Amino acid sequence: MTTTTVDRAPTRKAPPGPPGGPRRRLGRGEARWGVLLALPAILGFAIFTIGPMVASLIFSLTDWQIGGDPQFIGFGNYVEMADDPLFWKSLGVTTYYTLAAVPLTLFVGFVVALLVNQSFRGQSLWRTVYYLPTLVPAVASAVLWIWIFNPDFGLFNTILRSVGLPTSNWLYSESTAIPSLVIMATWGFGNAMVIFLAGLQGVPGQLYEAVALDGGGAWAKFRHVTWPFMTPVIFYNLVTGVIGTFQVFNQAYVMTEGGPNNATLFYIYYLYTKAFTDSEMGYASALAWVLFLIVMVVTVVLFRNARSWVFYEMGDAR
Repeated sequence: MTTTTVDRAPTRKAPPGPPGGPRRRLGRGEARWGVLLALPAILGFAIFTIGPMVASLIFSLTDWQIGGDPQFIGFGNYVEMADDPLFWKSLGVTTYYTLAAVPLTLFVGFVVALLVNQSFRGQSLWRTVYYLPTLVPAVASAVLWIWIFNPDFGLFNTILRSVGLPTSNWLYSESTAIPSLVIMATWGFGNAMVIFLAGLQGVPGQLYEAVALDGGGAWAKFRHVTWPFMTPVIFYNLVTGVIGTFQVFNQAYVMTEGGPNNATLFYIYYLYTKAFTDSEMGYASALAWVLFLIVMVVTVVLFRNARSWVFYEMGDAR
């Protein structure tokens, strides 16, 4: 038996192109187009975000009334803030609202997402119905809830009277004003529900089958499969919810004007009144920077704490 050896011609590598060849010129052209297309977004971020932030930081170190000349006072606004009772009141009201509204909204959104994730007739219709309140404009929603909370002819007191239960003053009482706004905030759980629903759609079905084969019931499926897979989604909704509630403004501006007796004096509404009612732009800028630092610290704490309860498929929490 004879074997035939085929000589293969040595492969030649293409000589490197000279500097400034077609490939390099093409790369430079793509880079220029990339920079050119990204330029509007970069300029917008620099002009409308970074610029105002730097300006407000400078203003926070001045005593500036609108129409007058800024006078540099160093950290005077921050020192004054420590002795301002309305600053502490607004911070306490906002914290109270955040601690009540965020967990309740997440809980309702998660439970409803679990329900509409089941297979039943009219599933799409119910998902749409639960999401619709989030599409209502903020002012229209506020006007609607003013009627619902009206002590004389509002919907809630009408229902309470019809079943023989005591009525409430809702927004018009110091003790019930914030709980009333928490109820209103919970009504807008649709955004959280949609995100939870997207997370539930990504849970592998074979894991539920494995739990069932091991004799696990509905609780075991939820505890060992649903909950671990949903913790990143819960964490995302928690962080965005906390940041959003620290910036709540429409309810105080449209519905209560911070009352009764500053019971709904939210931080952003207090900042707004300082800037555009009292014309104290320097003090308002200092308030804005304190809020920025508070939100940043809370977010960092949440991320640190997430390592103990958020589970990712590819490794530890980040």
